[in-house]
Amino acid sequence: MTDADPVGLYRTVRLIRRFEERAVELVHGGQIVGGIHPYLGQEGIAAGVCAALDADDVLAGTHRGHGHVLARGADPARMLAELCGRVTGLNAGRGGSMHAADLSIGVLGANAIVGASGAIITGAVWAHRRRGRDTVGVSFFGDGAVNEGMLLEAFNLAALWRVPVLFVCENNGYATTMPVAGAVAGSIAGRAAAFGIPAVQVDGQDPETVRVAARAAVDRMRAGGGPELIEARTYRFDVHHTFEHAVRLDGYRPPDEVSRGRARDPVRIQGERLTDTDRAAVDAEVEATVDAAVRFALNSPEPDPADALTYLYASGLTARTGGG
Repeated sequence: MTDADPVGLYRTVRLIRRFEERAVELVHGGQIVGGIHPYLGQEGIAAGVCAALDADDVLAGTHRGHGHVLARGADPARMLAELCGRVTGLNAGRGGSMHAADLSIGVLGANAIVGASGAIITGAVWAHRRRGRDTVGVSFFGDGAVNEGMLLEAFNLAALWRVPVLFVCENNGYATTMPVAGAVAGSIAGRAAAFGIPAVQVDGQDPETVRVAARAAVDRMRAGGGPELIEARTYRFDVHHTFEHAVRLDGYRPPDEVSRGRARDPVRIQGERLTDTDRAAVDAEVEATVDAAVRFALNSPEPDPADALTYLYASGLTARTGGG
């Protein structure tokens, strides 16, 4: 996908939307064990940011990370197989929903540790730059991460060493069930300002707005600037985690707020920039892709329990099973 490509941008948000909807169905059907954190409603952020990256750039996501991996270009079939715990998954079924990675395209992993992406990407980009590479990195995190020491330490080192990291806060208003107003003193952009990091707030529901902001930031960083922060205001359309569908926990968000949030749909916003013909063609293409991904995942073999200790050691040493 080229940078300013409305059709490509729509294809990405539509792919993420349909992938996530089908993944939720597979959770309810028992094919994805343990549930997922749906990215529904936030698709415009991953799509817009990743459209501004070059092939050699790197990123790390969050526990709500499927959109980041897909927007970067990972194979949807292997991604869904990963969620289903199959050996054909991106990580042989061993990473699952919250730890999917694809090093071949610079995805250093989704991450279940809140705020961890900042430290991972700052270190990775610093290492690339030390080797003379023209790499920039993206750290995705939620509003719940902005009070985590690890993320603030990453801000400090990235600013001090002028590491070109784009910190992207996906502010959906809630850290699980905690409203951001009850958890964050001051402002999210103000956290960056304290370290001398330029920060902007953007409408995270508009993929093109996100893309323009990310492109400007990436260009400045690649030209020698230090880190920058984008606070993307967004709204999570579905639950924090699919277990809420069973326990009916979602009452912490007032129904009128949910209705207002859903009214600004990034798929619809970007789709309205296309002709009806182009939009229908993309929708059909995405549907076929996701259908094929579901078939691939469900027809792929499950891991052999005898291989449970494989990959335990980086050296390739196979661990010895316990004695009787």
